Amino acid sequence: MRKLILLTFLTFAITAKSQEVKSLTLKEAINYALENKADAKKAKLKVENSNYQIQEVRSRALPQITANGSLNYNPILQTTVIDGAAFGQPGTVIQAAFGQKWSSTAGLSLTQALFDQTVSTGLKAAKSTREFYQINNQLTEEQVIERVANNYYQVYVQRQNLTVIDSTYKNTTKVRDIIKGQYDNGLAKKIDLDRVSVKISNINTMRQQVLNAVQIQENALKFYMGMPIETQIEIPQTAFEVSPHSLSEIPNTAIRTEYLLLKKQEQLLTYQKKAIEASYYPTLSLSAGYNFIGQGPKMPIGAKPADGVYWSDFSSIGLNLKVPIFTGFGTRAKVRQADIDLQTVKEDLNDTKLSLDLAFANAKTQIDNSLITITNQKENAQLAKEVLENTRNNYVQGLASLTDLLDAENALTEAQNNYTSAILEYKLAEIQLIKSKGELKTLINN
Repeated sequence: MRKLILLTFLTFAITAKSQEVKSLTLKEAINYALENKADAKKAKLKVENSNYQIQEVRSRALPQITANGSLNYNPILQTTVIDGAAFGQPGTVIQAAFGQKWSSTAGLSLTQALFDQTVSTGLKAAKSTREFYQINNQLTEEQVIERVANNYYQVYVQRQNLTVIDSTYKNTTKVRDIIKGQYDNGLAKKIDLDRVSVKISNINTMRQQVLNAVQIQENALKFYMGMPIETQIEIPQTAFEVSPHSLSEIPNTAIRTEYLLLKKQEQLLTYQKKAIEASYYPTLSLSAGYNFIGQGPKMPIGAKPADGVYWSDFSSIGLNLKVPIFTGFGTRAKVRQADIDLQTVKEDLNDTKLSLDLAFANAKTQIDNSLITITNQKENAQLAKEVLENTRNNYVQGLASLTDLLDAENALTEAQNNYTSAILEYKLAEIQLIKSKGELKTLINN
């Protein structure tokens, strides 16, 4: 019995822990995403991998040392026809076989590049590639921040819509109770009670739809955060204050991450062109080798001169010069392709600058309009609330119809939803404004 009670208690504790609601500010949500979202992790891995790419290119400038070995069996030895005069038999031809049935070699070889333009160009390109991935990592983090912030605010709006529906349900239920009391006392019609009951049923249906929307939006937020879907989250109300921004300052496009990434890509394409042009240059390398060779009628490995197998060493040191003369215009075609790639990225830079300027202008306009809309809708919602209270009092006193009362309730619900939507539009425009200034990471510091 004690074990059963303990097991039941542990199960309850685990279930309660799994259902624990995690309160998330925007800063906490973003930091969680930067630590756990796959996109952010992969961007960091690319930065780490760029260090190994540099090491790979640098290795081409270091000595290359290899060990080699071979074992050969020659069932039929190649014969060579020679003049018999060399062997005191002038006027005759001798067919002689050279070599042994078995031969084996083992040794070391070294190659060192002395001059190779592609190596130095490749090393510069590799370092630039690392910088490219560092900027790309920053851009990825900004994209993660933007997606999380957008979905964070959308969750808020869905929950606000749910709050409005709950408030409408509460107010309509009060009206139904009033009408029911009047109906029980013969002071109201059954049709009025039925109309309110139908409205309450419709509100319940709408509430279920909004609940589904809240759940779907929360799941989307948790996905963009890299958070387990089963985690229960809560968003504090204080996270949604509306404060005007300074809109006079025009952002510097040249410091935007998207622009910097394209500039770094342009630099990489320049190095790519130089690497192709480097194939016009000659290359010079040093080679050296030291080997042992064993030959005889038997397998040389482990054999001695007494077995007819003889071992000897040999070595060589040389300079290797390679001068390209004609490649069928292939190199020229590659250089021209690289020029086209550079021209393309320059056009991308111009287009990106226009796009970033457009985003700032649109965000600025949306901020201005949203602030006006928020002020108007807040006043409208307050006025609709007062109208509903007055209409309810008039209805109780028989001075207003049920239709007037239901219309007043609908007007308040619509005004509250419009106010909430205006806040969402403002917050989304605020994110775009911050993004256009290149200040998305300030959301982590707030």
